[in-house]
Amino acid sequence: MSNINDYLLWRGDLSFNNSAYNEIDDMILAIFSHMPFHKIKFENDETIRSLSKKLRKLKNSEFGYKEDKALITNLGKSNRFKNLKVTDFESNTDKTVETQFSALTIHLSDETMYISFSGTDDSIVGWKEDFNLSFMENIPAQIQGKNYLIKQVQKYNKRIRLGGHSKGGNIAIYSGATAPQNVQDKIVIIKNFDGPGFNENFVNSFGYKNILPKTFSYIPQSSIIGRILEHKETFSIIKSIEKGIFQHNVYSWQVLGTKMIIDKVTNDSEFFDKTITSWLKETDPKQRKIFVDSIFELFNIANVNTLKDFSSAKVKSINVILKSYNNIDENEKVVIKNMIGKFLKIAGNNIFLAMKKK
Repeated sequence: MSNINDYLLWRGDLSFNNSAYNEIDDMILAIFSHMPFHKIKFENDETIRSLSKKLRKLKNSEFGYKEDKALITNLGKSNRFKNLKVTDFESNTDKTVETQFSALTIHLSDETMYISFSGTDDSIVGWKEDFNLSFMENIPAQIQGKNYLIKQVQKYNKRIRLGGHSKGGNIAIYSGATAPQNVQDKIVIIKNFDGPGFNENFVNSFGYKNILPKTFSYIPQSSIIGRILEHKETFSIIKSIEKGIFQHNVYSWQVLGTKMIIDKVTNDSEFFDKTITSWLKETDPKQRKIFVDSIFELFNIANVNTLKDFSSAKVKSINVILKSYNNIDENEKVVIKNMIGKFLKIAGNNIFLAMKKK
């Protein structure tokens, strides 16, 4: 089985003139912004090759996925990508306004530019912002994404490709849908790789409908993240060799030649989609806000700032979280219990209905 690193080893020596730009190139550039650029010095005149040289000096533990270092190495050596200019890296993580945003621009040889929005990193504030999508009309990273897009069009006046993985895919769609008409006219395509959707008001908005013909989503067959909230865009289901939530890792997505391998959605993914959709309909934004704020406040009390803080070395943090629960407001406890109870009840009903169909 082959993934994007295998693709680079096979296709990386061919320029875009020799082999046309394809959907796997889209996916590679979408996750390129996920690399730890904030840990290196980003100059004004960078290429993928120059950035690769800098990033390869980092420790393996400083990358988000274990396959990241191989990808950046392969990109830096490939004739296809290495000479592409990379500009305008921006990164902003702010706990006070609950945002984690990162983006950069890759200038392609066909005089288009690919704006790549990074997905959620290891920070708890980044994950908190994702959960805020369940009750907020927009999150700060989406607004920053729109502003970044408008600024790049004004600066370079090129046609645009937008893309991102996870929350980055959501930001790519949001940015395109909320941008002014003159910016939307320059958009060639928008690619969302297993990113969450939007509320009903947004998918019925004029801006979203206007860019819908240019918008495509990809999800693995057991997708969880990519099934959250509403999607109206065309989507493809991609074969992953992982299971459950681990299918969110695009390195597990399978490719053949210049195409991704198509699959069909699993019963597990359908179950999650029905359950979370029903749960959102049976709860209101105010309840969801209290629930999310309360859960993440427990993380804050326990000084859990990254996902790595849940490692075995800091398992004591979990005990602190559980103890902290006893000290939160009684009204918040009631909301948490009710929200969890509703979710379990809906999940139980869906399991029962699934068993009746067998």
